[in-house]
Amino acid sequence: MKVLFNLPPSIIERCFRKSDLDRLAAEHEVRLPDFSAGGAFAEFAAKGERSDQASESAALKRFVQEHLTEAEAMVTGWEMIPVTAEDVAAAKNLRLIVHSAGSVKRLVAEEAWKRGIRVATCNEALAIGVAETTLGMILCGLKGIFPAREWSRAGHWHDPKLGTPRDVVRELYQVTIGVISASKVGLHLLRLLRAFEVEVLLYDPYVTPERAKELGATLVELDELVRRSTVVTLHAPSLPATRHLLKGGHFRAMQDGAIFINTARGAIVDETAMIEELKRGRITAFIDVTDPEPPAKDNPLRTLPNVILTPHLAGHVTNGCRRQGRSAVDQVFEFAANRPMRGEVTLEMLAQMG
Repeated sequence: MKVLFNLPPSIIERCFRKSDLDRLAAEHEVRLPDFSAGGAFAEFAAKGERSDQASESAALKRFVQEHLTEAEAMVTGWEMIPVTAEDVAAAKNLRLIVHSAGSVKRLVAEEAWKRGIRVATCNEALAIGVAETTLGMILCGLKGIFPAREWSRAGHWHDPKLGTPRDVVRELYQVTIGVISASKVGLHLLRLLRAFEVEVLLYDPYVTPERAKELGATLVELDELVRRSTVVTLHAPSLPATRHLLKGGHFRAMQDGAIFINTARGAIVDETAMIEELKRGRITAFIDVTDPEPPAKDNPLRTLPNVILTPHLAGHVTNGCRRQGRSAVDQVFEFAANRPMRGEVTLEMLAQMG
């Protein structure tokens, strides 16, 4: 197939190993934008426009339009040129779009699906890093790693409660973990939790009790999950229907010493209500996402002693981005071999995607 990369060179370098590009090029005709001397973007590089994002975007658009009519497959991702209805009409030979990132919502026109073009994303590859980070936060939270650091820095040493009545050191053993949403991240976290002797509760309105059992969890309502769980971890998509899904009452219902983790999206949480409960010191929170981002410099999440705030680093960072590129290349091969694509997205699925 003729495979067109609708990505700037910087993103290709960030997300695709040379070995993955080479194995794709060994079996398919690959069109890559290139700013090097003699490359497709040489005239822009000569003018020094590569450092200008607007100029790079304009160059990429010209490149995509030049090869659009002949392309049979397109690889998209971060900083892509959105695929419009007009592009779909012009791309007479296009049969596949593989998005080397997460959601394709608002990036690929619905006309692509309506014309029968297959679309896939690399959500699953992205989810692995987020789920692994979440597991690390669960372990650090239960073990009291961060209050222990402060306790030892203050000159103390052994103390089963780290000097306070609430910062109890615990193991990931015979505790209850509440997972909100069996999204790609939620699913991978559920797989990881199978390695531990814990009770897992799941809230997801799209999952049946039978399916939850297959995943190693018990399906419950949200109110029950937050009330029973030692750790509550959020993995739902950010949609109008999920805005402020977690409200003040949910945080007030959490157990003393509970741990709340958000590696999903800030808008799913009523942040003001969460902060009010965190100020009471009953619970601990690991917050990787806020609404808006970044949070204001005077946001209490930055200074509360029972909050570990990280700058949206749970997924797709540095070497982990290469997992996305490998997934995109793998799915091109899956399509070419007429095998199911692991990240295929149907038009009906778009409504549930953030």
